[in-house]
Amino acid sequence: MAICYQPPLNPKSVRTSTTFSSTPKPPSLRCNLSLPFTTQICEPEPLLASVKAFAPATVANLGPGFDFLGCAVDGLGDFVSLSVDPNVHPGQISISHVSGDASSKLSKNPNRNCAGIAAIEVMKMLGIRSVGLSLSLEKGLPLGSGLGSSAASAAAAAVAVNEIFGGKLGPEELVLAGLKSEEKVSGYHADNVAPAIMGGFVLIRNYEPLELMRLNFPAEKDLFFVLVSPEFEAPTKKMRAALPREIGMAHHVWNCSQAGALVASILQGDLVGLGKALSADKIVEPRRAPLIPGMEAVKKAAIEAGAFGCTISGAGPTAVAVINSEEKGEEIGESMVEAFWKEGNLKAVKAVKRLDRVGARLVS
Repeated sequence: MAICYQPPLNPKSVRTSTTFSSTPKPPSLRCNLSLPFTTQICEPEPLLASVKAFAPATVANLGPGFDFLGCAVDGLGDFVSLSVDPNVHPGQISISHVSGDASSKLSKNPNRNCAGIAAIEVMKMLGIRSVGLSLSLEKGLPLGSGLGSSAASAAAAAVAVNEIFGGKLGPEELVLAGLKSEEKVSGYHADNVAPAIMGGFVLIRNYEPLELMRLNFPAEKDLFFVLVSPEFEAPTKKMRAALPREIGMAHHVWNCSQAGALVASILQGDLVGLGKALSADKIVEPRRAPLIPGMEAVKKAAIEAGAFGCTISGAGPTAVAVINSEEKGEEIGESMVEAFWKEGNLKAVKAVKRLDRVGARLVS
């Protein structure tokens, strides 16, 4: 007689109805009887034949929150379509199609693709060995943009695999799967993939073990991000290499105080305080801004046009400003685009987007 065993989930993980949109269904398990009696594990059977998931763009660091603060941005992101495929070897992923402006630069080898790596990791967590999956990636985000392009692909893939098998993993497990992908691409940091999966503002309290804190921005408050992306690629690894290996105590104290002020402003819905703290980084931004033509002038233009604050989004080159009005955000964006052209000789595009409070989810 076989004994079915499901690996326990992290007790800190909480799966809410706002995070993932699938309807709970009765569990369906398949027991692997080929394993020794004491280690036989039941793998979940797919509850759906195919799914399509979306994961939003993200703004990491938010000024002084290097590697531990990030947020999700509505309306921009990547899509992953996933289906059970009898032609794919059981327990494996096949990437059938990659589309979007960045498609020519991305590998279809699942072990070298952000979506593929995260999908494989979720399959391992679930113990999937009897079903093969086919994945299609639709890139809505450009590579090296500072908007969490790799994290969006990883997050959408992780959620898609999890949901096709009944959504058994919680947010922290999915973030860990995404981290496996991020580690191979840009380093072991969760300030993009965590908000991409969870939505809203997220603070990474600890990496070993992973501890995530959702920071709830008041629902009644309006918050708009002015995102201006120049035609310039800033690879994350290159931008991380520009950072100082050591920092002085004065700058350490300053950045800690600004990060604390940023968190307090998020929780209070204080946009003026949020913008002020966002603009106050003295460690990372001063090293990266000179590597992005025109960035310092763009920040100045945003503030002069009325933005509450402005900084580099993630590793750049996208500049992000915050405001409480979409109309005003459009005006600020125009000033930032003009500054990129005049001072950096770079063409740029703007977008004014709200905070994404939901994170990665099924769309069909």
